Amino acid sequence: MPHQHRRIRSLGIERPNEPYFFEYDEAPAGDGQLRLDLMFTGISAGTELTFMKGTNPYLHSRWDAGRGVFVPGEASAHYPVNFLGYMEVARVIDARARGFANGEVLATTFGHKTGHTANPDHDLLVKIGDLDPMLGIFVAQMGPIAANGILHADAEQFGAAVPHLGAGVAGRPVLVWGGGTVGLFCALFARRAGASEVVVVDPSGWRQDLARRMGFDAMGEEEAWQHAKSRWGHGAEIVFQTRAHSHSLHLALRSLAPQGVVIDLAFYQGGLDGARLGEEFHHNGLSIRCAQIGRMPRPLAPAWNQRRLAQETLDLLATEGEAIRRHMITHVVPFDEAPDFLRHLVRDRPEFLQIVLEHK
Repeated sequence: MPHQHRRIRSLGIERPNEPYFFEYDEAPAGDGQLRLDLMFTGISAGTELTFMKGTNPYLHSRWDAGRGVFVPGEASAHYPVNFLGYMEVARVIDARARGFANGEVLATTFGHKTGHTANPDHDLLVKIGDLDPMLGIFVAQMGPIAANGILHADAEQFGAAVPHLGAGVAGRPVLVWGGGTVGLFCALFARRAGASEVVVVDPSGWRQDLARRMGFDAMGEEEAWQHAKSRWGHGAEIVFQTRAHSHSLHLALRSLAPQGVVIDLAFYQGGLDGARLGEEFHHNGLSIRCAQIGRMPRPLAPAWNQRRLAQETLDLLATEGEAIRRHMITHVVPFDEAPDFLRHLVRDRPEFLQIVLEHK
């Protein structure tokens, strides 16, 4: 019952390669709060598998927020890791905050937990209305990550005078390096903005085929840089790089025209031995712009924020939702089976794109 304590289960990692369910008791919602029941939660494999494999930098270093540096040898995170995830859809079962009602479905970020008590003053809570609830997993975080990449490209061209999201790619050819969830959302945003050509680049033939089914040209990495150089004059002006491989970054740089820019959304865990900065980067005067969800382009803050990017994601889903549901969500797994499925991902390395855990 809403007014009682309840037992919450949270998907975590007990030790390397060993996921488990952590449990704790949660008190009833207080004034100004919402009690939520999980419906769907999306696996962000690029981040979460780093905790499975032990490669996440927080397991080896401490993030010093004041200085903006990692301090080696002083881990911020330790096993067991009790909470993972940031792509949730939940139903309100006890609304004690103004502007919300029982039964409403919200997109938010609270982790792979069966429930959560939210505070609208601090948590991002987006009403998804008539949208297919499963698509809501993209609204609060993953869609905004890609939209923020587009916004960084806009800022490169317009500075503080960006007229609308995607203005910087309108009428221009674009390479999207990586056919995963973030890459395909970048491609969708670029196409919606009126890019003259959008090419999705991935070494996986399976992901290339998926991108083609969504209406994009797709090709491998070596083919892509040569395509840009032969078809687009001196190369691409903008590349969105989403693959966490240093050689992919190197080839993305190779595909650029002089003084072009890589908007980098990848989460690298190792070194960058495959990226030769003394070659095209140096001789063509190229730029690498890191675009992460917590950092809007400096000229555009605070007018642009995560909530505004979430609304842009909702607008995109209104037109592209059917294709995203059919092609990008490749696995829907019962929440109770999540630990076994994560083991399967690491052990067997199946082809996948977006995995959704469903809680009933």
